[in-house]
This record gives sequence, C-alpha cells and structure tokens, in this order.
Amino acid sequence: MKAIWNNQVIAESENTVVVEGNHYFPPESLHKEYFSDSHTHSMCSWKGRASYYHVHVNGDTNRDAAWYYPKPHERAKHIEGYISFWKGIQVSD
Repeated sequence: MKAIWNNQVIAESENTVVVEGNHYFPPESLHKEYFSDSHTHSMCSWKGRASYYHVHVNGDTNRDAAWYYPKPHERAKHIEGYISFWKGIQVSD
C-alpha cells in the first residue's frame, strides 16, 4: 500500500492493518521528512487518544492529515504507533 499526497509517496508498506476501513501504516513505513508533530488530539471510545501529524510536500501543508494512537486502549493495541491518513491523502495499492 502507498499513501500519496501532492504527487508524493509519503508512506509505503505491504503490512498495513485495516481498522474501520482505514489502512494503518507501520511507523517505519513513513518517509519522515514529510511529517511534523501536531498538538491536536482526539478521542475514540474504543481506541483511545489519537495524536496527529501535519504533512508537508512541495511547500504545501496538510494540517492534521495523519493520526495515530501512541498508547491505545487494550482492544486497539495491534495498531499502537501505526499511522492512518485522511484529508485528501490517497491510499492505494
């Protein structure tokens, strides 16, 4: 699977985990030069507290376009640290 934004591959892995229709990429699959930490957080009742990354490609920024669960609830431990995408980031084979 590849995550692509602004014509740039920002993550790539054959080992994503699908949860609620979203592909979660292992942390080592990110091209880290395109990511920066965000101060945004949200809560999921069964996964826990999500943290976010901004994505930067070719001078453009997609704020809070990637999220992950650094310390998920027990039922979501299998995606701990894995990253998923939204806000126009395309995920495909």
